[in-house]
Amino acid sequence: MIERAPVATGVPRHVAIIMDGNRRWARTHGYPALEGHRRGMEALERTIDAAQRTGITMLTVYAFSEENWSREGGEVFGLFGLAESFARDKAASLAARGVRVRMIGRRDRLPRGVVEAFRALEDRTVSCTAMTLTIAVDYGARTELRDACRALARDVADGRLAPDQIDEDAIAGKLWTAGMPDPDLVVRTGGELRLSNFLLYQCAYAELWSTLEPWPEFDAATLDRAVDAYATRERRFGR
Repeated sequence: MIERAPVATGVPRHVAIIMDGNRRWARTHGYPALEGHRRGMEALERTIDAAQRTGITMLTVYAFSEENWSREGGEVFGLFGLAESFARDKAASLAARGVRVRMIGRRDRLPRGVVEAFRALEDRTVSCTAMTLTIAVDYGARTELRDACRALARDVADGRLAPDQIDEDAIAGKLWTAGMPDPDLVVRTGGELRLSNFLLYQCAYAELWSTLEPWPEFDAATLDRAVDAYATRERRFGR
């Protein structure tokens, strides 16, 4: 069982961001939805730089949820095109900055080009140690938990694991985030106040912070406000 003692907060080690508001930003400014997503990619670059300067060592961003498949096909296709371009065009600069990139979520439904581009990006940055950037694509926490339960059930059925050996660590080891520490801080842009099926198990004790600013407007100053708010809190983990 994971032991958690009350701790005073400072700079969070692991920040997770629900990047919300791209389409609303685009509508407000008279642009098509895809332009909002393109500006969102620029915001991601700014945030990576700001996180490194702040001392954050892990950044996990929610790029595309399972529910996002219900959006208009042209928007989804365009969004994947932007994601593939990001993975291919930014590989050299991310590696130079020491950023290791991981992708979590279902890869079996993604366009081949996206999968190949992110696999190449993961391979190129696998030895980087300055920061880890995890991008959740076609991700859903309930699907992740379902798959973890199935994996544990197979281990029990095959005699590799006893039922009473299933603890927090065993569950965490079957999640797509296996080996990663839980987020300390979850930031959501766009003014919404919900997790939207994002890292539900991992965020059990995360601090939450929301801003009205849509994701395309997110910058270093916004991240600083989130970190400053986090620093005022005492994480007691229910104690």
